Amino acid sequence: MTGPATRSSVARVGVATAVTAVCGYLVLYLAARDLEPAGFSIFGVFWGAFGLFTGAANGLLQQSTREIRLAGAGGSSGVALRSAGTVGAPAGAVTHPMRVAAGVGLVSGLLIVGTAIGWAGHVFVEHTVLSVLLLAVGLACFCLHATLLGVLAGDNRWTQYGALMVTDAGIRVAVAVATVLIGWGLGGFLWATVAGSVAWLLLLLASPITRHAAGLVAHETPRSFLRGASHAVAAAGASAILVMGFPVLLQATSGELGATGGVVILAVTLTRAPLLVPLTAMQGNLIAHFVDERGHRLRALMRPVTLVAVIGGLGVVAAYLTGPWLMRAGFGPEYVAPGALLGWLTAGAVAIAVLTVTGAATVAAALHRAYSLGWVGATVAAALLLMLPLELEQRTVVALVCGPLVGIAVHLGALART
Repeated sequence: MTGPATRSSVARVGVATAVTAVCGYLVLYLAARDLEPAGFSIFGVFWGAFGLFTGAANGLLQQSTREIRLAGAGGSSGVALRSAGTVGAPAGAVTHPMRVAAGVGLVSGLLIVGTAIGWAGHVFVEHTVLSVLLLAVGLACFCLHATLLGVLAGDNRWTQYGALMVTDAGIRVAVAVATVLIGWGLGGFLWATVAGSVAWLLLLLASPITRHAAGLVAHETPRSFLRGASHAVAAAGASAILVMGFPVLLQATSGELGATGGVVILAVTLTRAPLLVPLTAMQGNLIAHFVDERGHRLRALMRPVTLVAVIGGLGVVAAYLTGPWLMRAGFGPEYVAPGALLGWLTAGAVAIAVLTVTGAATVAAALHRAYSLGWVGATVAAALLLMLPLELEQRTVVALVCGPLVGIAVHLGALART
């Protein structure tokens, strides 16, 4: 990957991503060690539910990155457009992404609370009321968090972008450690899951550069911005079901998960994190890269896809050979998974990672409908495959390996046609 969007930014975001990944693993480790597998499955469902909704909110990150990037295309430093007061934009053709995010977050939180009576009891089998309230408030805050990441990426503010990621992860770890020390139990880990979503506010208070970036505008109407964002949110929501919300999908298609479900959820999470955590964190980098290389989109895909495939192939081998021992040694003798299962789950993570890269390319090309269709198609395929009359482990592997292939085909077809 070359160009102003990636040469210096990948290193900075890469370091932040590594720290974020370590922090995520630490939270999972503490939860798995502090809770038995059955309790961890309950925590895993909430972790997945929050990841599902915040993953959908990452559509705001994608849309903000693209629009701020295009608005500032006159210079690679992104200084062309600042606040509305300094831009000679036509009346009605200026949108403040952060203001839009505040409205979207408020509405989203209210919808979760308002509809919870119909679904919460089936998803959150313990601490139901607390889970709903934390999910609603955490999502409302994360809408602003994701949009701030987007405007920072669009403006090449990669140091602040990384700082926001690390602050989020650090807060989660701090609450998780406190939970273990004071014996808070499952409720404390629920708080730890959402605590980092206030990081955007802390960074705004601490960083003048971040406050400046938060005033950036897009040269389009709010309605147009929301229309593009809605496609991105729909697709990001579908992707989040596969990437973060998969435990919720397992719960919905399997009923009671129990201890076996806890082991499978932990195995899925551990095998995909090395690939998907960095890719999720680098969505801004990827979209900015594909916008810069919009003259030859398919060729621009080759390098990131090849990199993902090579790293993923090594991960499959490592998971097969060392995964079972690492799970037992790291999380306790109750967490037993064969090497073949861990290897296949890693292959599923590679498939989702490739789908993430092709999705970023379609967003950069403004192919919002194809982007949505690809992720929705992959999610529907995975959900249908989870209903096969197989054991839980087998159904999980088939869904995660085969489902993403549908979405990859849709994305590549749309890019080829343009």
